[in-house]
Amino acid sequence: MLAGLTAVAIVAAGLVVIFGGGGVLCSTREPLLVDVAAAVDVAPAVMRAADRFNGTKTAVGGRCVLVQVTEQPPATVLRTLIGDRAGVLAERPDGWIADSSAWIRLARQQGASSLPAGESVVATSPLVFATRASLAQRFSVGKTEMNWRMVFPSTVRGRLTPTADEPDVVRVPDPSLAGAGIATVAAARDVVGTGPDADKALTAFVRWAQAGSAPDYRSMLAAVDDHTFWQRPVVIVPEQSVWQHNLRPSADPVVALHPREGTINLDYPYVVTAADPDVAEASTVFADWLKGAQAQEIVRRAGFRSGDGTQGPISPGPQLPSTAPKTRSSVSPQDIDEALRAWSRLAPPTNILVLADTSKHMAEPLNGRTRVSVALDAAKIGLRLFPDSTHMGLWEFADKVGGIKGYRQHVGLGPINEPETGQVIRRSRLDQLTATITAHPGRDSSLYDAILSGFRTMTSDYREEMNNALLVITAGRDDGKGTNLTQLLDRLRQEWNPDRPVQIIVIAFGKGVDRAGLSRITAATNGSLHEAEEPGEIIDVFLAALARRLCHPTCKPTA
Repeated sequence: MLAGLTAVAIVAAGLVVIFGGGGVLCSTREPLLVDVAAAVDVAPAVMRAADRFNGTKTAVGGRCVLVQVTEQPPATVLRTLIGDRAGVLAERPDGWIADSSAWIRLARQQGASSLPAGESVVATSPLVFATRASLAQRFSVGKTEMNWRMVFPSTVRGRLTPTADEPDVVRVPDPSLAGAGIATVAAARDVVGTGPDADKALTAFVRWAQAGSAPDYRSMLAAVDDHTFWQRPVVIVPEQSVWQHNLRPSADPVVALHPREGTINLDYPYVVTAADPDVAEASTVFADWLKGAQAQEIVRRAGFRSGDGTQGPISPGPQLPSTAPKTRSSVSPQDIDEALRAWSRLAPPTNILVLADTSKHMAEPLNGRTRVSVALDAAKIGLRLFPDSTHMGLWEFADKVGGIKGYRQHVGLGPINEPETGQVIRRSRLDQLTATITAHPGRDSSLYDAILSGFRTMTSDYREEMNNALLVITAGRDDGKGTNLTQLLDRLRQEWNPDRPVQIIVIAFGKGVDRAGLSRITAATNGSLHEAEEPGEIIDVFLAALARRLCHPTCKPTA
C-alpha cells in the first residue's frame, strides 16, 4: 500500500532497509511512515505525487520518509481530529488535504486546537456551473447566463416554475460532505444579503438544496448525463471534476460555465496532523515538496489549477473555459464559515406537532369561506414543504374535544413517510385530514390547555438531532374554560429548557386575534407569531419560522 514501495527487505545483521528493490541504502532504522488523508477528488493526484516523492529517498533525522495517501471524506477526518467516536478513521492521519480551508477552520473551532497554523495550498479549482454541451447551447440561445440566483427555488426568483430557457434544477453538493457545497451556501448567502427577507430566501435555498444535494461530484455529473428525470439539469462542482468526467468520450460532453457574478475558488490545503514530532516533521517536508515544480505539474495534469491559482490545468480541453474566472471577492473566509454555520442550523430535519383549532371561532367567515377551510388549505400547502426526514403529528383542539382534555390526537408524532398503524403513511393521513377536519360551531376554544399539553408532549418526545417545534394553527383566542394566560406563561418559563428547546410557532387566521397574549406565549419559547388571511401565505410563514433557527437562541421576539 505504500506508494512507490515495491519491496521491503530487512537485513537482520545490519538492519539495512532497501526500497524499490533498487538496493539504495536509506537508513539503518525503519522509515518514517506518513499517512496522508486526502479529499476524494484530489487524492489520485496526491498519490502520484507521493510516488514521485518516495522515489527521492528524502530523509528526516537520518530516516527515510515514505508517504502513503488514502481517499478520505473531509467530514470523516474532521470527526477523527476532534475526538468524535462515531464515523471516524481507525488511526489519526499524519497529514490532511481537505477540499476547502473551511474544514480546517471548522476543525480548530470544534476542538482540534493542536493543528499548526500556516497550512499550504496544494491545488485550486474554481466552482463552475456544469451541464451538457447541448443544454449550454440552448441556454446561450435563450440568453440565459449562469448566475448564483439559480440555486434558489423559482418562487424566490419571482416565478412559480423555471422558464424553458432556464435550468429546471441546479443541484448542489452536500455542504456537510463537500467543500463545493460549503462555498455554494456562502455564495447564496452573499447574493441575498442580510435581513428577514434574506433569511427566508436562504431558508428556501437550504430546503431546496437538501432535496437535490448529492454526496460527491462524480454522482452529480453522472446525473447530468441521465436524460430520464431532469430535462435541463445544471450542477455546481469544481472545474477539475468536469475535466475528470470528460476523460470518458461522449457525444454530448459536460461543459463548465462561469457564473456572471464571479465564482469562488476551492483550495486544497495541506495541514500537518501528526502527533509524533518526528512524523510531523516528515509530514511538513512532504507538504513543502508538494509546492514545488514537480508536484505542481502533477496536479495541473490532473485538471487542477496551481496552488497559487496563477496557472491553469495542463491540456484543459475545450469543455473548460479558456479564460480565468472572475472571483467573487465579497465572499471572505469568515463569510464561508458563517454560511456553514447557517446550513448546520437550517439543514437538520424537523420534529413537529401540529395543533389545529376546530373551535367555534374557526367556523367564522374569512374571505368568503370559513377560517378552518382557509387554514386547512394552508396546511395542505405547508405539508409539501416538509421532506421525508420530518417527524410530524396532528391534534385538533376545542372545548371537550377528546373528552375533558380539550384535544384529540389524530396522528401520533413520528416519521412522516412511515405509517403510524396499518399501511397508510403519516403524510397521506395528514393530507387526508386537511380535507376532512371541520370546525365545531358550538364549542369554545381550549387554546391555552392545548398549547400546554402539546408543549409538554414535544418536550417529552424531544429529538436531539432535529429541530423541535409546536405549530399552532388557530383563530387566536382562548375562551377561559381552563388554564389562563398567566398560568400558561409561568409553566412555559419554568419548563422551557434552552439546551432542549421546543419552539412554539403560532399561525393565526382572521381578525380578532389576541396578538398581545400570543406574542408573550411565543416569546417564552423563542418562537414566533404570524397572522394570515390566505392559504398561499403559508409558504412565507413557514420560511420565516424556519429562518429563526439562524438566530437561535438570541432571536428577538417577532410577530
